Amino acid sequence: MQRKNYLLKTSHRSGVAMIMAVTVIVIVATIMALGLRLSTQTTKRTVDLYVYEQAILLSKSAAEYALLRISEDLSAVNRCGHTNLNFRPPAPLNFYLINIDILYIYNGIPQGCNGVGVDMYAEVATPEQDGSVLMDITVSVNDPTITSEPIRYFRRSIQKL
Repeated sequence: MQRKNYLLKTSHRSGVAMIMAVTVIVIVATIMALGLRLSTQTTKRTVDLYVYEQAILLSKSAAEYALLRISEDLSAVNRCGHTNLNFRPPAPLNFYLINIDILYIYNGIPQGCNGVGVDMYAEVATPEQDGSVLMDITVSVNDPTITSEPIRYFRRSIQKL
């Protein structure tokens, strides 16, 4: 009777198949890990971009709000009363901090601005520029639960009173 040696051939083939299977599993797992990592980074970037765009829109609204507050005081005794406004928006957007620094631009010091320091207004030579305001608006978010990095948007605006 003849002995057939299939034992070595079958074990050799199954060993190669197992190595190939492990290699395929490692490659697929690496691709899935990279995909998951890119997915989480994309989500963070999307949230950061969304919050940044909201900060831009809030800066425009803050300029209008500052003009409203200034226009309320134009008829009052203290015409240069608002020089710095700090506030937070209402509840859904209360993680934003808005700071507005105001510099008044007049041809001469108005009647109501006598007690205001020199750094609170600027004088101009032409009457066409009289009655303007320079606003430096800063909108910032420093909450790590909302964004992955601090967001700060700065806007400078000159508005006619």
